[in-house]
Amino acid sequence: MGLFDSVLGAVMNGNADGQGGGLAGVIGAVTNNPQMLQALTGMLGNDGEQGGLGGLVAKFEQAGLGDVVGSWIGKGPSQSISAEQISSVLGSDAISGLAAKLGLNTQDAAQQLASVLPGLVNHLTPDGQVPEGGLGSGGDLMGMLGSLLK
Repeated sequence: MGLFDSVLGAVMNGNADGQGGGLAGVIGAVTNNPQMLQALTGMLGNDGEQGGLGGLVAKFEQAGLGDVVGSWIGKGPSQSISAEQISSVLGSDAISGLAAKLGLNTQDAAQQLASVLPGLVNHLTPDGQVPEGGLGSGGDLMGMLGSLLK
């Protein structure tokens, strides 16, 4: 199954484990704050500030939360994550930057990210692993997700 198919499946099916509904949760977050789409693609794209999905996974592992992000990627149930854990993994500068982009305080920005990231990562890794070439550039992801959310 290709990345586009998995993204489309996420939109059509949502996420049964309650982790923000995959892209259904992203749709809600984007409806409330359109800058969220740009923030997520900037985070997960290969050219993003976190080094793409692989870089994000490495940050989780360094913070001792490799099992959490691994559950999002794996085929089993996805573990939840708190806003505090997201802030710890990404660091205060990244969360402050995200909050500024979204026009939120840092706690609300971290909470929104914690609510949508598990389901989104889960649906973007349908084979239970990070795609060998990553998820593509932020522009690629923005185009894919943006056209689906219209």
